[in-house]
Order: sequence, then C-alpha cells, then structure tokens
Amino acid sequence: MNTVEETIEIAVPVRTAYDQWTQVACFPRFMTTVKRVEQIRPTVTLWVLGLGPVRREFATEVVDQVPDSHLTWRSLGQRHGHRGEVTFRPTGAGGTALTVRMSAEPRGLTGVLTALPAATGRVLRRELANFKTYVEGHGEASGAWRGTVRDGQVRPTEPEPPRSRVPAWPVG
Repeated sequence: MNTVEETIEIAVPVRTAYDQWTQVACFPRFMTTVKRVEQIRPTVTLWVLGLGPVRREFATEVVDQVPDSHLTWRSLGQRHGHRGEVTFRPTGAGGTALTVRMSAEPRGLTGVLTALPAATGRVLRRELANFKTYVEGHGEASGAWRGTVRDGQVRPTEPEPPRSRVPAWPVG
C-alpha cells in the first residue's frame, strides 16, 4: 500500500476550512481531477475522478468525523482499495493547517498513478492549492455539515451553547 501526505496552510479559520471541505459536491469547482461527487447516503459518496483519458468511479464511506478536527474515509468494494484522513489544525496566525493523508493499493490500469507516490503527491499538492485559492477567495464556506460520525454511523450533533448577552464578569 502506498501512502502520500501533504499539508497546506490556508488563511481562513479552521471552522471555515472544515465547513468548506464538508461540501464535497463543490469539489469539481476547484479540483481539476474531481469530475463529480454524489451523496448516496449520509456517510457514503460516489466519486468520479479523471486525469487525462483515465476515468475512475468509486464509492467512499466516512468512518470518523469530528467538526473542526478531522474526517476519515475508506473506499467501498474491492476494486479500488484506498483510505484517507484530512485533519484541520489552527495556525498561530489564525489560519488553518490542513493535512491530507491517503493510502492506496495500486490495482489495475487506473492504479498506475497510485503506484507512483511522487506523482500522486504532486497531484494532491496541486489540488490542495486549488482548495486554498477557492476558500481564501470566498473568505467563507459555501455551506457546512457539522455532524459527527463514529464507526461509520452519524451521531447527533451537539448544539452550540447559546451566546449570552450578559457579560460573564461583573461590571462595576
């Protein structure tokens, strides 16, 4: 199994970067290799990727997701074995360090790129740069999904605590 990992710093808060990342249907707008993403079930998506004349279609399942922290997925079926994780960490400048780590089995003709980690790393770097340009250009996410997933199951989202209009300290 070949593994690639890339990190990019983005000049938006973690919440904005995370919220935009959860909008997978938007990926074709800024990722040149992503041709289509379709939500099948709350944790399952169908992806169509293309690079040159090669097209690859596969389903993934989110197995672990915590807002503003990380998202872990795995492919479904035996044809295209891969898994990955994206993590979001705040930077000292108020931005986000976004790290993507993917592991893939080089299988069949479409597995040629995954057999070349350097090529896969270059594609991943380019796509992350496209994400950075997109989210920084907008300055805010185009939507958000703030749910939590554990072991492939959607868990209830805890509501944010109400914001008090009364100062928490005595005024006087």
